[in-house]
Parts: sequence; C-alpha cells; structure tokens
Amino acid sequence: MTDDQAKDAHAVFVGTSNTETDNPTKQYLDLERANRHGLIAGATGTGKTVSLQILAEGFSDAGVPVFCADVKGDLSGLGVTGVEKDFLTKRAHTIGFENYKLEAFPAIFWDLFGEQGHPIRTTITEMGPLLLSRMLDLNETQEGVLNIAFRLADDENLPILDMKDLRSLLVNVGERTKELGLQYGNISTASVGAIQRRLLVLEEQGGMNFFGEPALDIRDFMRTTRDGRGYINVLAADKLMNSPRLYGTFLLWLLAELFEELPEVGDPKKPKMVFFFDEAHLLFNEAPKALLAKVEQVVRLIRSKGVGVYFVTQNPLDIPDTVGAQLGSRIQHALRAFTPREQKAVRAAAQTFRPNPDLDTESVIMELGVGEALVSTLERKGAPSIVQRTLVRPPSTRLGPVTPDERQAIIKESPVFGQYEKKVDRESAHEMLKKRAQEVEERRQAEASGTLGGRRDIEYETHGEFRVPTGRRGTGASRGSKKVARASRGQSATQAFTKSLLRSLGTAIGGALGRMLGGTKRRRSSRRRR
Repeated sequence: MTDDQAKDAHAVFVGTSNTETDNPTKQYLDLERANRHGLIAGATGTGKTVSLQILAEGFSDAGVPVFCADVKGDLSGLGVTGVEKDFLTKRAHTIGFENYKLEAFPAIFWDLFGEQGHPIRTTITEMGPLLLSRMLDLNETQEGVLNIAFRLADDENLPILDMKDLRSLLVNVGERTKELGLQYGNISTASVGAIQRRLLVLEEQGGMNFFGEPALDIRDFMRTTRDGRGYINVLAADKLMNSPRLYGTFLLWLLAELFEELPEVGDPKKPKMVFFFDEAHLLFNEAPKALLAKVEQVVRLIRSKGVGVYFVTQNPLDIPDTVGAQLGSRIQHALRAFTPREQKAVRAAAQTFRPNPDLDTESVIMELGVGEALVSTLERKGAPSIVQRTLVRPPSTRLGPVTPDERQAIIKESPVFGQYEKKVDRESAHEMLKKRAQEVEERRQAEASGTLGGRRDIEYETHGEFRVPTGRRGTGASRGSKKVARASRGQSATQAFTKSLLRSLGTAIGGALGRMLGGTKRRRSSRRRR
C-alpha cells in the first residue's frame, strides 16, 4: 500500500496544491476531524457544487452516510456513473490522482413533495412550536398563542399530526378563549385568525405534504451498503427553494432530530453522518434571536454526536459569526469584489484562514479559476492547516442531473422504497375534536327538546309531580313535547282544584271532630269535680 493509499483510507482526498512546482502537496480532509464542520463558499459558477460532490463521494467511500440538498438538480448525478471527458482526465493526471475512476455511488432520492423521490414527512408535534413559528413567520404574540395550543394538546391528549389537526385545535382554542385564558394566559382571537391565515399560505406552498405520517425514521438517512459504503441521501430542493422558509426550517428540524436521537460518541474515527446544506444563508436570513440561538446550539453540540455539518453558500458573510466560529475546514472558491460589500466579504474570507507566507490570500481569492480553491482543513492535533491554493480533484460520478427514467430506476431500487409512499391518516386531534363537538351538540339538542336518554319520539304523561313515558310513539320530537306540555298544564289545574277541595273538607271534618271530642272531655271533668 502506498502512502497515498494509506492516507486515502483515513481521509478524503480534496485536491493538490503547488502543482506547478517540484513539490506538489495533496490536500486531505481527515476523517477523525470531519465532524468539526466546514464551509464551502464561492461565487456562482466557480465550482462549489463539484467540491460538494467530491467530498460526498469521499465520505461514502469511507462508509459515512451523507445528506445533501440538491438545489439545482446537479447533485442527482451522484447516483450514476460519470462520463469520460478529456478535461477531467487531464485534471486527474495533473494532480496525481492515480486512483481516479468513473463510477456510481449508492444514492437515495428524497422529496418533501413526493415527486422526485421518497416523501419526507414529520408530525406537527415533532416540529414543535418554535420551529413552526419560524416557518410561519409569527410575531411574539402569535407565537404565544401557538405555544398555548401545543400545551392544550398535551394536557388533553390530542395528537397533532397534520395540518388539519392544528387547524381544528386552533378553532377549539378560539372558541374557548375565556375558559383557557384563566389557565394559560390571554388568547387573542385576532392572533388565532392570523395563524390560520399563515397556515393557509403554507398549505399553498406545499407544506401540507410535509406534515403527516408515516413520519421519517432518521435512521433511514444513516444506511450503508453491504460492501460498507455510505448511502448518499439527495433531497430534491429545486421546487422547495420557492418556499425558502420551509426549506430553512426543514434543514434545522433535521439537525435537531439527529441531535435528539443520536447518542454521545465524542470524536469517533470517522463521522456517523455528514450534512451538506446548500444555499445555507436561507437558514439565517431574518431569523429571530431565539432561532439563531437554536442553530448555534445544535451546530456546536451535534459534533459530539459524530455528525459533521458543511454549509455551502456564495458569501462567507452569510454565516453568522457565532456559527462560523464552529467551522474547522474551509474550501473557498473565487469571489468577485466590485462593490464595497463584496470587498468586505473578500477580506472577511481571507481573515478566516491560517496565513500562508507565500500567498496573498486576499488577492488570490479574486484570481482563482474554475475548479481552484483555497483549502484549509483541521490537522491531527485540531489546528487548521496553512491555507493552500489547490486544484480540486475531478468527480467520479456524473457532472449534471440524472434523466427522469434514471431517477425512477434509482428510486425503485432504494432500500426504503414503499415505506413512505402511502400517507396514513389515523385518528388524531381533528377527529377527536369533531367527535367531541358532535357529542356536545347532541346533548344540547336533547336538553332543548326535553327528551329522556336522547330519544325524541316518545310521548309522556304527568302523574302528580312525575312525568313517565306512555309507551306510545308520537309523530315527532316537537309534536310529542307539545302534547306533553298541554297535558301537563291541564292536569296541573285539575290536580290543584282537587287538592284544594280535599284540604277544605279535611279542615271542616277535623274541626267538627275536635269540638265533639273536646265537649266530652269537659263533661267528664265536671263530673269528677262534683
């Protein structure tokens, strides 16, 4: 085994620097440091996608599952063998890439809309109120109402699985504002209405497909093949990019799920999984402080779970400083600097590298050609390497998208085919609240019609103070109740007259008996005195 082959077994080959000198140096991304996150940046058309592609291939070869968002459709080519081209062969020869060969890599295609891959779903409950508020762009008051709705669902055992569950729950909250306000805090019906409107917009953007069951099992993103290569999970994001808030929230939810599900492993020999987030600025644009804090926390702590996160964006300034400080490896492609802001971005990018005395980093960033990059990765001891101007290696898979027929063939050969395709709609908050409302309405109608046991077609007779069924059925609930009412009024008058007559007779008879008994007693007493 050559030194290069030994190195390849423990690292991902990125490219070669100093190719025009007598001392070319191969640049590697050490697998033991690959969970320390990274950044791929550069202007449009400078080679960011190819850098992502060759890193994904390298991780897969090392047995590391990969997830990447395919914004333009080009990354779907990871699932098929590349096409031999002269400039790729020449590049491989120039950088001394002796093991270069064209091949396909194991890929699984996913799609939130279920059109270009296996559907990805989660439940409203798993998303949680914080991320859902971010997705709906709610203000502080509206977010408070949403938190109350989630708390009510927990207290009353109402599963919130899909959009109709959340809609029904919000209607229930709006109808019970006075009752719930005493327990959970003030609830504005205007805020409830505003949330409902935002949900309608989200439905129009396709969010309805994202929420439901079967929910994604995160372990399906962490599969390997029988020969030990990691699957590359490619998310079709071209349509998803039309809903940038849904895209950003989904990626953050995915990280949060991994963080909660995976055990602590410290620094493993190689990552458990690697994520590439293309168009990463969509995660941070106009994000509230609470959400930025969540992103920073997840990025900082998920490293100890063995997960590496690589952000792909045009401008390194798109990444907040609190997150950028967590990024150990950097591949910087060319940047243009025609405006003061662009010049500031170039200076900021140059300052993130460990200086190389032989390079004017700031000037080189603007001189890089297509397929060239400034590369700095973490060394064994965890320190960043000196930045080097590097020719990036050519990919083994196709440069460009797969055809529709190729995509369908890969989907059908997938290890998860048939597992997520059919949506399941089990009883949850919507059905439970609907049943509860029907029971309340039936009870109200029963009380209004004066029926017994919910039956509406039985006639009743009044005997004294009691009403009992006659055993006869009337022609209808209202007609029967009117007959009973009329009979009750007539019998009450007769009964009153009878009671009054009996009381009068009783008084008269009682008085006569009293006088008779009283006279006898007085006569007997007078005889005793004589």
